[in-house]
Amino acid sequence: MNELSNCPICNGEKFSPFLICKDNTVSKENFNIVSCNSCNFKFTNPIPEEDKIGQYYKSEEYISHSNTNKGLINKAYQAVRNITLKQKENLIADNNKKGRLLDIGCGTGEFLDYCKKLGWTVVGIEPDNDARNLGRTNYELDIHPEIHLKQIHNESVDVITMWHVLEHVYHLSDRIKELKRIIKSSGYVYIAVPNYESFDATIYKENWAAYDVPRHLYHFGKSDIKRLMEKEGMTVTDIIPMKFDSFYVSMLSEKYKTGKINYINAFINGLKSNNQGSKSINYSSLIYKIKK
Repeated sequence: MNELSNCPICNGEKFSPFLICKDNTVSKENFNIVSCNSCNFKFTNPIPEEDKIGQYYKSEEYISHSNTNKGLINKAYQAVRNITLKQKENLIADNNKKGRLLDIGCGTGEFLDYCKKLGWTVVGIEPDNDARNLGRTNYELDIHPEIHLKQIHNESVDVITMWHVLEHVYHLSDRIKELKRIIKSSGYVYIAVPNYESFDATIYKENWAAYDVPRHLYHFGKSDIKRLMEKEGMTVTDIIPMKFDSFYVSMLSEKYKTGKINYINAFINGLKSNNQGSKSINYSSLIYKIKK
């Protein structure tokens, strides 16, 4: 395990305990989440060594890598994804010509395939070899390991997307610098992450599925993303809710809390979360639209 001695955002050195969460997907181990005493940023600490983290993704239940439809939750995820693919493409097409799209952490490639069919020139980055090969085989996509990021020319990409990926990235500031380097001055970066300030997070606490330790290294609120981007010379221009996430996360959280899914409770808490979120843009997950 690797113990972080500095806050990934402000470089602070003093932390307080926040939560102890269980890895419900793979290892069943407990992991600590701490809060920076200087800036209040929440992050998992300690974390697995970077060359050991891959073992925590090896589960058929980890849908972004396996694309499984086993079980009711995964079937629901697959059905909703068909809707959200369209919503995401509409979002990025709103301010951008259909040029070069880079999806970092593209998983098995469904979003890239959808955009490719609509006329985008698409490239994917995916560190997991199995997921990368599924995307290549199923959709004939141009998907590369992470090292390919360094080979992309300066200001050569029109749109960069990271759908629930930034919370997994080991070298946080380095990744933001890389985004800034390769995005065109006229382009936008879209980053979606869970929001620990949401109503469903406060209800489920350590059982909130979107903490997803140890795969999620960081746990962002709105101010954290803004500070991180400002630190690297980037600006958040808009924040967009992901309203379906509150229901999906609540279903998983019910399962983690009680050992079974109470669909009624999950649906009610999802509704409450979206209702509360509408008052302060504190939905279960948020998309940040970013320019340099």
